[in-house]
Amino acid sequence: MAGAQRFRFREKPGPGTDGAVLELCVPQVLHAQYGMYVWPCAVVLAQYLWFHRRSLPGKAVLEIGAGVSLPGILAAKCGAKVILSDNSELPHCLDICRQSCQLNHLSQVQVVGLTWGHITKDLLSLPPQDIILASDVFFEPEDFESILATVYFLMQRNPKVQFWSTYQVRSADWSLEGLLYKWDMKCVHVPLKSFEANKENIAGSTLPGRHTIEMLVVSLSKNSF
Repeated sequence: MAGAQRFRFREKPGPGTDGAVLELCVPQVLHAQYGMYVWPCAVVLAQYLWFHRRSLPGKAVLEIGAGVSLPGILAAKCGAKVILSDNSELPHCLDICRQSCQLNHLSQVQVVGLTWGHITKDLLSLPPQDIILASDVFFEPEDFESILATVYFLMQRNPKVQFWSTYQVRSADWSLEGLLYKWDMKCVHVPLKSFEANKENIAGSTLPGRHTIEMLVVSLSKNSF
């Protein structure tokens, strides 16, 4: 079954603002073997991008594990030079990325296959990035180090790159802190209230609901934000 979901990001009118509105449409595909739809973390990350949209024009942005790509699509609509990526071994995921681009008339956005932890031709051919996006990729603990290894490789291209990531708190039994230290990274937890994401409904949807979401900004330890 395939469908689409609309999101409407809105700026509150006020002094110095024009009440900007951005509407996006992303596919939802429900299948017996996989689900491709918007997760709560993606809406929170998209809201963070929307809040910082004036800093995005011209920035090189890569979304990893993009799926339906709501954050990456929003970044592209706000003027960033976006590349969407998902598992190179799952072509249907890459097809969903392309569908999101088509729905939002973003023919300039590139879609590439990247498998976390693997140094491939596609990874090597990526240009330096300014921002790396990821929503809810920290799901399976066995993937955590592969994700950070890929991010670290990309950080070597541009040591000032920032990794903007949201994750849903599902267990108190795991933490990224040890792995971040191992890969010489530092992390700032961004309060959801600071970008108006501390609510159950965002962008006209019922997401993130009552899920506990964390917003992280990660960089190499030797660089300051």
